[in-house]
Amino acid sequence: MTRDPAWLTDELDELKREHLFRSRRVVEPVAPGHSRVNGQELVDFSANDYLGLARDPRLAKAAEGAPAGAGASPLVSGRSPQYCRLEESLAAFEQTEAALLFPSGFAANLGTITALIGPDDAVFSDHRNHASLIDGCRLCRAQLHIYHHNSLDQLGRQLAETADARRRLIITDGLFSMDGSIAPLAQLSDLAEDFDAMLLVDEAHATGTLGQSGRGSCELLGVDQHVTLRIGTLSKAVGAAGGFVAGSRALIDYLWHHARTQVFSTAIPPATCAAAALGLQLIDEEPQRRHHLAQLGSRLRQHLTGLQLETSSEDGPIVPVILGSASAAVEASLLLAQHGHFVPAIRPPSVPAGTARLRISLSAAHTDNDIDRLVQALELVSAREVTTHE
Repeated sequence: MTRDPAWLTDELDELKREHLFRSRRVVEPVAPGHSRVNGQELVDFSANDYLGLARDPRLAKAAEGAPAGAGASPLVSGRSPQYCRLEESLAAFEQTEAALLFPSGFAANLGTITALIGPDDAVFSDHRNHASLIDGCRLCRAQLHIYHHNSLDQLGRQLAETADARRRLIITDGLFSMDGSIAPLAQLSDLAEDFDAMLLVDEAHATGTLGQSGRGSCELLGVDQHVTLRIGTLSKAVGAAGGFVAGSRALIDYLWHHARTQVFSTAIPPATCAAAALGLQLIDEEPQRRHHLAQLGSRLRQHLTGLQLETSSEDGPIVPVILGSASAAVEASLLLAQHGHFVPAIRPPSVPAGTARLRISLSAAHTDNDIDRLVQALELVSAREVTTHE
């Protein structure tokens, strides 16, 4: 048995002292919107299965008979028929000329950013962007400019100061994963046009949940045709796994040759592609899922206002309850579990220090009664917060 370095135990002990140690859970689905977590059945508000499709038996049925593995990179051994159909379905869904698959949303962001820009370029990133976007910015070796969350004035100044850059790329989440807020995409599109910059929008949490047809925040705000490229995942509302980029044919052809996380990764398995293609089809055919999800979000946000609990959520299925300290978030999560609800505590480094929170992820599989019972439990959290601050 190898001997661990001395610092390892010290680092883990520090995480525990700061209430930042993450336990590994065993989670089993038991019913729509419900899971058994370490043996305890709870209403599950932890997952990004926003439309309830990940557990839909129709997706499992669609995957039956298709190979479980792809074998190699699509550039080496080719694309399976299921892979081709999924890319075609994504382009049709996104109303773009083409789409390109990646092994994950993280890989899509990392590979796309590093393919588009390099040392002679400038990249501009909202400081609340997802870790995959942040890592892509770090690895691309371009001049990195971080602007305060949704600060258009600061971004405008940064763009004006980088006129000598070969290429410029503005990067933002569409729906921010820990805040539930939507980026000001119309204004960002205007800035991109004014300064001849590309605009990349990560629609991971908005795909399937926002917009009249579920295309995301770009559709919701009417900027589909003003964004250079949109990146999404198949692992959230679509109910499967993988990532994708949607854009022009020229852009997709360029990424096919230059995005290293796609070039040097084994393709998404045919079985997963088949399930994802059906998930996209159901998003189109069953809009009632999206409508029900929106109604649940409105219902919960109204209750939080009444309880005087702080949330940054504006629209969509992500509703955080901001509590401040990591210990307060952990205690609140444990309290909710005692009353039958699985709501994770989100702590640094996932969010800035002092903004630890509960992150409530809604699903179309939830019911009005699920929300009302959750609110009753949140009343106890609110009462504890008031007592703590008195």
